[in-house]
Amino acid sequence: MAAASLTRRAVLARLGIAGLSLPAALHGQPASETHAALQQPHMRAALEALRAAKRHLDLATPDKGGHRVKAIELINGAITETQAGIAFDATH
Repeated sequence: MAAASLTRRAVLARLGIAGLSLPAALHGQPASETHAALQQPHMRAALEALRAAKRHLDLATPDKGGHRVKAIELINGAITETQAGIAFDATH
C-alpha cells in the first residue's frame, strides 16, 4: 500500500509541476522563474502535506477542547510561511 501511495503522490506532483509550467508558458513568464519554482521540491512537498493536514483537521469532529482549532490556525500560519519561503527563494 505504501508503494501505491508514493506512486500516486509522484504522479500528482508531476501533474502539479505541469500545471505550474503551462500558465507560465501561456503568460510569457521567463523560463528562469518557472525553473526556480521547480527547484524547491521539498518546500512544495511540505506545502502539499500542510494542505492535506488542514483538510484532515477540517473534516475531524469539532469537539477537541480547542486544540483542533488551534492546530488549524498553526497550519494556516505554516502554509503562509512556506509560501513566503518559496516566493523568497524564487526571487533571490
